[in-house]
Amino acid sequence: MPNATNLDLDLIRAFVMVSESRSFTRAGERLGRSQSAVSLQVRRLEDLIGEPLFQRDARRVSLTDKGEVFLAQARRLLRVNDDIIAALAADEVEGEVRLGAPEDFATAHLPAVLGAFARSHPRIALSVTCDLTLRLLDRMSAGELDLALVKREPLGGELGVRVWREPLVWVGRDGEDLASTKVVSLIAAPSPCVYRRRATTALDEAGRAWRIAYTSPSVAGQLAALRAGLGVSVLPRAMVPDDLAIIGEDAPPLADGEIALIRNREAGPAADRLAEHVLAALDRAVAQRG
Repeated sequence: MPNATNLDLDLIRAFVMVSESRSFTRAGERLGRSQSAVSLQVRRLEDLIGEPLFQRDARRVSLTDKGEVFLAQARRLLRVNDDIIAALAADEVEGEVRLGAPEDFATAHLPAVLGAFARSHPRIALSVTCDLTLRLLDRMSAGELDLALVKREPLGGELGVRVWREPLVWVGRDGEDLASTKVVSLIAAPSPCVYRRRATTALDEAGRAWRIAYTSPSVAGQLAALRAGLGVSVLPRAMVPDDLAIIGEDAPPLADGEIALIRNREAGPAADRLAEHVLAALDRAVAQRG
């Protein structure tokens, strides 16, 4: 009987991270390893399997046909492993985790993620705060939060680990036309707000006049103002309701929105467990988006 080949889950996790981020450098950030270390892990996995999993060139990394087939199996192996570890460790970790997040991201993407965590870790109490990114950063600096999901500019340097990226779009009531508007009326959160700054910067760079027509700290308030036709706003594409319109024609271009996860160095094992869960859940969500 031939010797069985045992797959190393660390190698598989590196492969999945690279396949989802399409970058050895980005995968290294997620795994806390160097780009060269991740590249070596993937090559070791390819040697074990006997097939190339990636096509590499100077600009991009893409899966081979064999890599596409293996990816689904690799995710399944990691899911089984992570579920087993979570079940075994669930009763060993307890405490409170204070998580901060922007309201729009928390509303759209976190309820299912946090619900699953609460069910699998009944001895960990969650305390969630929704606020503007700069206020969350202030709370983190003051030791009032253990983890925070924050908005950052693209290529945001060392501000946490990027966990989400999606297009930002101009939004208004159906039929809104920015091209014929002399002074753009903006609906936004109060300063400081990343998306407010993104909107005003884009308009300034396009040479467009603008004014703040409506300010609300809540997403619900901003959406109500949009529905009333009081102006336009900038939102993540996934946050645009069906009854509002994305304004594309002649709208100033916007860079993608990014969400990063940051951790208080004084936080304990319960925060580590939540951070791992959030990263894994959002990785799966990104993969499902395609």
